[in-house]
Order: sequence, then C-alpha cells, then structure tokens
Amino acid sequence: MNIILFGPPGSGKGTQAKLLQSDRGLPQLSTGDMLRAAIAAGTELGKKCKAIMDAGELVSDEIVIGIIAERYAQKDCAGGAVFDGFPRSIPQAEALDKMLGNAGQAIDLVIELKVNDEILIKRVEQRIKESGGVARADDTPETLKNRLAVYYKNTAPLLDYYKAQGKLNTVDGMAPIDEVTHAIAAVIDAAEGK
Repeated sequence: MNIILFGPPGSGKGTQAKLLQSDRGLPQLSTGDMLRAAIAAGTELGKKCKAIMDAGELVSDEIVIGIIAERYAQKDCAGGAVFDGFPRSIPQAEALDKMLGNAGQAIDLVIELKVNDEILIKRVEQRIKESGGVARADDTPETLKNRLAVYYKNTAPLLDYYKAQGKLNTVDGMAPIDEVTHAIAAVIDAAEGK
C-alpha cells in the first residue's frame, strides 16, 4: 500500500510515518530526512540544498523526484511505502503518479493531518525555550511561518488533486499522538477492507 501523509510542517507527519513503518512495515520515504542526510554527509547535493532549506524554501522538483525514485526502487518498498513530505506540488504529484505507474503501482491513500497553525508556532517557540534558546536553522518561528506560507501556496492545492481521485482522508492532527495513530489505522484498515 502506498500512502501519502499530508500536513503543514510540524503536524506530526514524521512521527506517524515512523509508526506506520514499525507497525505495518511500510518504509518511510521522507524527503526532508533524505535531504538532511545529504547535507550532513556534505555531498554536492547536500551543499546545494542547505541554503535553500535554511531559508525555508522548497528544493527543485527534479532533485526531489530523483531522490524519491532512487529510494522507491529499493527492495523494501516492494509492498509500498509512506510518503512523508512528498509530493509538495501538483507537478511533483503528477511525476509521482507517473513513476509509480511505471512500476505498476499507485497511491492508495492520502491522509491529511489537520492542525492549528498558531499552536504549531507556539510549539516551535517552546522547543527553542526547552533547548536553551538553540534551534536548528530550519526550526525557528520565522522559518516555520515561511514554510507554512509555502505549504498553503504550493502544497495545499494537492488536497483537491487527491480528493478528485477519491483518495483523500482527514484526521485531527491536534489530537494526542496515540489517537492520531488510531485514526490513521482505522482509515488504512477501512481501505484494506478490514
């Protein structure tokens, strides 16, 4: 089963994707994690992406699609995967559909984690306080506000794209983690006819 988790930055996509990976054996394909790994490794791609990500902007479709295609071709994705943070635009969604179609696959479910932006910003401020005022360059209130604006401009239109395909489901991303996990499980079980 191929699942896309949607929601703005800080909505809990990564947490839920990791839980789906451990509970259902679906590899988490997080473009953010893949790009951060490239940055940490100091690769040419990593250097190119660092400045873009630090500003809260999106890395080019060509780079991201290449990374996803390479990762999806690995054996552990044969039974599907959880796409976390991808696609982020209509052209990326169309490229993903084409890539999966070439492999005889498709997106089965899209799950939106609905959240409150103001609470997300307060969470970032709290993380900074708890870390003694130290924050990652891409984890500040200002960067989050920019990332939210980019999300609503570029990514939110994808909700209509997948709704038109009958694949969109929405869960309350502001609920406690275990409740969100349970709601996602119920959506997947219903799609699998359980």
